[in-house]
Amino acid sequence: FFTPNGDGINDTWSIRFENAFPNAIISIFDCYGKLIKQITNNSNGWDGTFNNQDLPANDYWFTIEFSENNTPRMYKSHFSLIR
Repeated sequence: FFTPNGDGINDTWSIRFENAFPNAIISIFDCYGKLIKQITNNSNGWDGTFNNQDLPANDYWFTIEFSENNTPRMYKSHFSLIR
């Protein structure tokens, strides 16, 4: 979970794995499957907004696309945004 409320604690959501999969792309989706944000290892993560508007507290889903031994892979899971 993360809590983007400006207190400096858990204000962004990201996954860090620069050494293992430096070219990975993380895609974040809402409950309807709408793409909300794509982030990479060198981005600052997601701040809980879409088009500069705060999104509601809810579960959000993500995929991580990466290559392992030159084979494309995808991992899927979810997390909660708490306001």
